[in-house]
Amino acid sequence: MRFLGNIEAKTDAKGRAFLPAVFRKVLQTAGEERLVMRKDVFQPCLVLYPESVWNGQMDALRQRLNRWNRQHQQVFRQFVSDVELVTLDGNGRFLIPKRYQRMAAIDQDVKFVGMGDTIEIWSNQKMDEQQMKPEDFENALEELMATPDTNQHEGQSANQ
Repeated sequence: MRFLGNIEAKTDAKGRAFLPAVFRKVLQTAGEERLVMRKDVFQPCLVLYPESVWNGQMDALRQRLNRWNRQHQQVFRQFVSDVELVTLDGNGRFLIPKRYQRMAAIDQDVKFVGMGDTIEIWSNQKMDEQQMKPEDFENALEELMATPDTNQHEGQSANQ
């Protein structure tokens, strides 16, 4: 399952948005019916996980944590409890609850960004603020790709 590209959209007065058709088609092809929405851990955006991807993330996190460690339990609880199950209606719409809109500073104008196995939802303004300058992006990508990869990135083998 690969979500690629970015698509501008709008939410209505109730906070509903249409999941872009290209992303709906990827979900349909993969047989996914439900999504899990969560605020991104690092960025001011929301992340939509297909349910199978979310379950894989939860399992991977749980395996790294000790159930008898208080901080580990707090991390796991915070990661899994602040989510919203999302089911698209017959028209491909879903609701972005008000609290999530506030968390990601989302107003009417949003951008859906395909991130491989997940979809990010950004406020247009926040997305523009977070983008790297072209020369910084070039340099970072050159540095990353020129360095031999001694450790395969986590999750990559599971998604191939």
